[in-house]
Amino acid sequence: MPEMTFRVRWPDGNETDCYSPSLVIRDHFTPGQDYPVREFLEKADTALTQASERVRARYGFPCSRALGQLHVIQQSSAPFLNRPDAQVRVLSFRY
Repeated sequence: MPEMTFRVRWPDGNETDCYSPSLVIRDHFTPGQDYPVREFLEKADTALTQASERVRARYGFPCSRALGQLHVIQQSSAPFLNRPDAQVRVLSFRY
């Protein structure tokens, strides 16, 4: 199963590499695009849950690393949720 990382820039300028066990991330994000924090969080939840389910379908168990990545994204998003102008930029995809 092809895995990938996607690099994001948080509203405070910090950059993070995020992991996905599937290329499904490409269906939800576009490199160079800004997303309001809540929208980014919803898309990440959908995409990483789908990625984990693809692993389950193939190997019989969910991808704990994808679900762990989702948890990290949720924690990283928390400080910005009350800032309506805060945006997350998806910088790049790496395969």
